[in-house]
Amino acid sequence: MKFNDAVWGAGMVVFAGALLWYVQGFPTIPGQKVGPAVLPGALAVGIGVCGAILLVRGLRERAASGVAWVEWPEWFGSMPQLRAFVVLVAVNVLYLVAVDRLGFVVVGTIYLAALMMTLRVRASRALPIALVMTLVIHYAFYKLLKVPLPWGVLQAIAW
Repeated sequence: MKFNDAVWGAGMVVFAGALLWYVQGFPTIPGQKVGPAVLPGALAVGIGVCGAILLVRGLRERAASGVAWVEWPEWFGSMPQLRAFVVLVAVNVLYLVAVDRLGFVVVGTIYLAALMMTLRVRASRALPIALVMTLVIHYAFYKLLKVPLPWGVLQAIAW
């Protein structure tokens, strides 16, 4: 999917404006002209200028050649690729919504199995591989890297 530069430029200008508004609430340092809002404020100005340039360029390009605001990729009309895209978005939303309640091991297994089955791996292979890989990933992050992953419904057997 390709967005016209004007769309990205408008988004950048809005983001820069919001950032400038937000940094106005940063505290000042008594006796100094430079405070904690200077660097983010300067970055916001730079982002705003770049966004304005993109916005103008995109509007000119659209007026000159009639470029669409959004161009959908060719694969968007193909059912297998569209299904894979929907599954990818769905498992990411599932992870965000359910990982704290169900736990990393359960959600990770569902996540990997769904992606593998989308790639036409048989369920009899996808489920065991997904479980083993999730346990390996969990061990690497939880034990070796000391990242606190949620246990969810498996809290009773946490190691």
